[in-house]
Amino acid sequence: MVLRALGLGDFLTAVPALRAVRRALPEHHIALAAPPALAGLVRLAGVADRLIPTTGLEPVPWSEPPPAVAVNLHGSGPQSHRLLQALHPWWLVAYAVDGVAGSGPSWDPEEHEVERWCRLVASAGWSADPANLRLPTPPVRAPVPGAVVVHPGAAYASRRWPPERFAAVVRHLAGSGARVVLTGSRAEEPLASRVRRLAGRPGVSVLAGRTDLLHLAALVSVARLVVSGDTGVAHLATAYGRPSVLLFGPTPPARWGPPLDGPHTVLWHGDGSGDPLGGQPDPALLRITTEEVVSAAQLRLAS
Repeated sequence: MVLRALGLGDFLTAVPALRAVRRALPEHHIALAAPPALAGLVRLAGVADRLIPTTGLEPVPWSEPPPAVAVNLHGSGPQSHRLLQALHPWWLVAYAVDGVAGSGPSWDPEEHEVERWCRLVASAGWSADPANLRLPTPPVRAPVPGAVVVHPGAAYASRRWPPERFAAVVRHLAGSGARVVLTGSRAEEPLASRVRRLAGRPGVSVLAGRTDLLHLAALVSVARLVVSGDTGVAHLATAYGRPSVLLFGPTPPARWGPPLDGPHTVLWHGDGSGDPLGGQPDPALLRITTEEVVSAAQLRLAS
């Protein structure tokens, strides 16, 4: 049993650690407790035999005999540790927390998310490669092959660059002849539609709310360019090695950014002191100008 009941970006950053578990325990049936929307990508990545629908810190719906091994790739504890301890596993692989789990390594809040979970599974004796982030080609057709994907949304307002600025970028890209599509969840459809309306360019498509994660992955896998904030689509660009321009605000890219050797341009003017769960756009994010993003996008498209 592996717990990672978080979002798209969280799943993708844990893929190297999940693959290490899968590779180290080939005789085990591996269940991943994660949100049901991720099921298609879990199958695609080949990291688990099945998905147990779980979101956040809700109890894991497990009615079987205790698992031999429980791995906490969800957080530092103690709540997530206790969720797994309630299943009475023979062995719990988790970061050390006094009174809950004391045998694992110490948590490092400054560590990159990919490195963090690779280090945890390595402490159990399972070799993990942090560079093992790539996903296979999805078994579905991309809705718009060769598009520039612009993703204006994010889970929290502190990571959302203003829609007016996204619209200015879209206006420039579409005016330069690029086929631009706006992506997002169903709840983000109004935001994507507003960006299209503000951009005022014909031919810009809104796919927000119209793709599941597999079709979104297919779209990104053949994209000319991805422009996004610090959110799941940015990690899809990493998973498929697609050129991207990524806007970071409250969280430094040293903790959540793409590999330095990839075709990615990261824009960040912060000091790491922002609130990634905040209700207003982070000041560091607002220091990124439209001109910077347009210039970075032009360079990526040209190369």
